[in-house]
Amino acid sequence: MNIQPIKVDIHQNDWKSLLHAALPHRGQYECNESNLTYIQVTGQFLGCLLDEEEYLEFLFELVHESDVPIHLLSQELDKRIENERLQAIQNIFNIHNVEKGLSAKRFVAFMEGAQLLPLKENQDFYRHFREEYINLLNLFKENHQSLLHPDFRRFIVDTVKWSWNHINNWVNKTDFRHEIPRIVWYGDANKSEAYFLYFLIKLGFDVLLFHPGGKDILSEVDKEVTPIYMYPTTIQVVPFPDMKPIRKSTIAKKATREMEQVLHSDDSLLYKSWQFRSYCTQAITLKTTYDELLLISREKAFIRPNFEVKNNTVYIPNLFAKVLGISLNKKEYWNRVHELAKGDLATVFTSFPFAHSVKGNQQYHYQNALSNGRLDPEKMIKANWWMCKKLPDGLQLGLAAAISRYVEKALIKPLEHENKEQVKLYLFTQAMDLPEEVIRLLQQFDYSQEVPRVMIYNNGNNGEITRSDAALLLLLNEFGVDLLVYNPRAENDIELFIDASLFDCHWLEEVSFNEVYQKETSAFKKEGSMLKQLFHKLLS
Repeated sequence: MNIQPIKVDIHQNDWKSLLHAALPHRGQYECNESNLTYIQVTGQFLGCLLDEEEYLEFLFELVHESDVPIHLLSQELDKRIENERLQAIQNIFNIHNVEKGLSAKRFVAFMEGAQLLPLKENQDFYRHFREEYINLLNLFKENHQSLLHPDFRRFIVDTVKWSWNHINNWVNKTDFRHEIPRIVWYGDANKSEAYFLYFLIKLGFDVLLFHPGGKDILSEVDKEVTPIYMYPTTIQVVPFPDMKPIRKSTIAKKATREMEQVLHSDDSLLYKSWQFRSYCTQAITLKTTYDELLLISREKAFIRPNFEVKNNTVYIPNLFAKVLGISLNKKEYWNRVHELAKGDLATVFTSFPFAHSVKGNQQYHYQNALSNGRLDPEKMIKANWWMCKKLPDGLQLGLAAAISRYVEKALIKPLEHENKEQVKLYLFTQAMDLPEEVIRLLQQFDYSQEVPRVMIYNNGNNGEITRSDAALLLLLNEFGVDLLVYNPRAENDIELFIDASLFDCHWLEEVSFNEVYQKETSAFKKEGSMLKQLFHKLLS
């Protein structure tokens, strides 16, 4: 039998009524010896209602107060597998590796011979299952360029056990001409889970995916397999409700949330304090003139050119510049330095090194945090070795995402004996021990407002900038912090470790070898104080 589901338009149709209806009552139904056509209810619902309690109540009623069986697969997923099936899979992989990769069709043929595919007794559905499973393997190959990818074995083991533990039971207990399995998935999904959900959709089941954080969990599998509905806001993923929420929002509270949604949307430019505390940051490092350094550093992030908020990410225009030498007008030079050193979100380093050189082997932690060869921020913040668990959840995730990008880019210059993977491990290791003053700086960073600033004043007389210092600067730059390096000797320091193309260089008129960092107790400040006293005497 040829099974041909028709996906419902979740934006227009009353999908909840269709979900509870039998197939013949959904419309566009046709069933004969050769074809089965019906409306399939499937979609991704990303984000959350303005009222979080109302959203959780809706989810509870959808699953637990339904008059038809609905499987909350994200909680019911059965991960058991018989040893005989595991051994059979290993035998097929031995052949697969010897032949340097079987085709999807041949791989499934070997699986059939080893009795690894369920539903053999249900011939009508079995043919459909087998065809879609071959298509699933071909999709994996298309997305990974090969069925020899290291994740392929895990993918096969998982899809086999879940096909037996779930699909086999659902189909054998269902008259597929009148009913189909109804599945709800809530929250995040790993690679195998995402492919299995895709498979369930292609089999024709009703599949509804909910992610309150707005994450498209099928984006790396197939972006067009199911329609997407966007709710007006996002929240952190909380546990699926096992009872109706007790607290209810008042009408005034709901009205306030609706008003905030209108006034304080991502692109409104009217941002309230800590509006983006659950977002990630990504730097857009600006190329500027020397005169622009002071002007732009004064501006809040949302005023700066190229500021943008999109897809739960705040794109922060930041500065990374080095000033070499000193101005002929020393008063003007020091006025600029002191202006840039001002503020609660400014940190000045005048002795070196300022970052710790982390010892110890972090290889195990690094490997365990990888997904598809790249650091997974979710895995990092859930690990017992993660060093920032006391920070707010949004900041933890944003920092982990910045670490992931900075390690992947591996922009620090390698040592003579290092390959790229060793450089990545070095950067990961350094990121595992951030100075306390840096963490406090990030904690105070309200992403649309004042941008934190780190200034380095290196006159060559207070130690040397090290590779560890350079690694920390790269991470701060990735997060969106302003970085300003002053070197009155006009000598190389960060250039020894960071390619000069990654930051602006501004050359001033003179070179000075004895220019000690002056705190802001300058003659100018004293002169202002004397004038103030004189003015008061004249008035009296």
